[in-house]
Amino acid sequence: MIPQEILKKVRRIEIRSKRQVNSLFAGEYHSVFKGRGMEFSEVREYQHGDDYRTIDWKVTARMRRPYVKKFMEERELTVMLGVDASSSVEFGTVTQMKGEMAAEICAVLAFSAIQNNDKVGLLIFTDRVEQYVPPQKGRKHVLRIIRDLLDFFRRLEEDLAAGQGRRRTTDLALALRHLNRVVRRHSVVFLVSDFQDSGYETALRLASRRHDIIAVALTDPREIDLPNVGFLELEDAETGEQVLVDTRDPEVRRLFSEFGAAERAERRKLFQSLHLDLVEVLTSEGYLIPLTRLFRERAKRLR
Repeated sequence: MIPQEILKKVRRIEIRSKRQVNSLFAGEYHSVFKGRGMEFSEVREYQHGDDYRTIDWKVTARMRRPYVKKFMEERELTVMLGVDASSSVEFGTVTQMKGEMAAEICAVLAFSAIQNNDKVGLLIFTDRVEQYVPPQKGRKHVLRIIRDLLDFFRRLEEDLAAGQGRRRTTDLALALRHLNRVVRRHSVVFLVSDFQDSGYETALRLASRRHDIIAVALTDPREIDLPNVGFLELEDAETGEQVLVDTRDPEVRRLFSEFGAAERAERRKLFQSLHLDLVEVLTSEGYLIPLTRLFRERAKRLR
């Protein structure tokens, strides 16, 4: 049974997400994400200047005068939300855990999709596939997706707090391979993760040949800079490895910042080499501006 607190949070997210979709993303989503192509609409009589290649020869023979096929853009898309639920996303030093922000981002994207009559599906993954929800349309389906995400993160947080359950690492390659197997038609895939993983380049390249992949990378400010607070025990949330560092040492803080910056630069380089979009979201600053920038930059490329 889903706890009442989760149901209340789902409702709050629905209200907030719909407001953001209507005020910020109205028209942006539709103009950016195109349908699968052109679908047949109807036939009409040939007019001067029409492309002869659109002539419907069967109708022409039956009516004894030329008719052409009319086509319209096929708008329906499949949008897949691939969400990293590994132990490292249960981290946050500002107002939200990375996992909570991931759920809100998915809600905004899902409501944008159903407003345009697109299907939405969900894949929750760690170092295994935790849950797969096949793409469907409609508000009830989107609310189910949000509820499942929040409930999974709630259980993960409770297990970590109680010291129970296994540590969940990240396997992006596994998630991408699974998406390729179960989602056969071309889809827009939002991959929401903190990308604390390596060795997924080949899987990403293969998946990008079938799908339009957009990475949404979540980062907490404390993963960029260490505060000067004396001795601090750092723990890798996914492996449990611990190390004691003296944050009063400027060299320690510099090395920490440089290491993180190098990882982020390498990630940007990978996505640029594959011509894939990468949205970087800092939990202290929110996701609205980065997502809006993504939509507008993609719209410019389509002009």
